Amino acid sequence: MTIPLCFPMYNGRDLGYNSCLMAATRMITGRVANAHTRGRGLRPLLIGLGFVVCFLVVNGIVGEYGGFALMHARAQNADLTQEVAKARAANARLREEAHRLLTDPAAIEDIARRELGLIKPGEKLFIIRDVPAAKKQNP
Repeated sequence: MTIPLCFPMYNGRDLGYNSCLMAATRMITGRVANAHTRGRGLRPLLIGLGFVVCFLVVNGIVGEYGGFALMHARAQNADLTQEVAKARAANARLREEAHRLLTDPAAIEDIARRELGLIKPGEKLFIIRDVPAAKKQNP
């Protein structure tokens, strides 16, 4: 049903307003107003949804499991990987030294002389101390 907005038999200047047009305007604006009030519940929902999305984005960046935590964990992983590599190298060196000490008597003798200061019978031990350098005399 369409309502004409202009009636030729009424002149708006004579009556001041067109009563038929005013009633039609009320009906049209009433429907629009009802449609607008139905949309009012949507606006707070959209605002709330916007806040939730913002919260999730910020939490994804700086949260407990966010981007910054991921970067920190990767750096820590790299440091720990280097420490494990150093520990494995030291472990291999110590394993080789233990094998040498078990199989090579010269290695045991070398450690006994170097760390314990032991000597073989008949050997003489000379201890040389550092002497400070003599001062130069000017003639």
